[in-house]
Amino acid sequence: QVHLVESGGGLVQPGESLSLSCAASGTFFSINGMGWYRQVPGKQRELVALITSGGSTNYADSVKGRFTIAREYAQNLVYLQMNSLRPDDTAVYYCNVRGYHDLTSAFEVWGQGTLVTVSS
Repeated sequence: QVHLVESGGGLVQPGESLSLSCAASGTFFSINGMGWYRQVPGKQRELVALITSGGSTNYADSVKGRFTIAREYAQNLVYLQMNSLRPDDTAVYYCNVRGYHDLTSAFEVWGQGTLVTVSS
């Protein structure tokens, strides 16, 4: 069993910054990747940022240059630094972790979601 706890959501004005964090706990052998997704009612959940076990990163085009994903490997933490926030960044943000319980069993787990609202 792997459990994720997210924190850092809230209300900010356009142009301001916000940082999200996600902590993974439980029993697992390794983590291959950690990422952030977001979802607006009526739309599909979309990838925001991803960081792999090798340290490579991928970002949605809409957040490139504004958001930064980082991982603390020893602590099983992943962060999302969001700068220059815009109203269309408003969404529920979900942490995602993929890895292995052991050599033959993979897993994918989601956080509970944290609401980010960007409004003046």
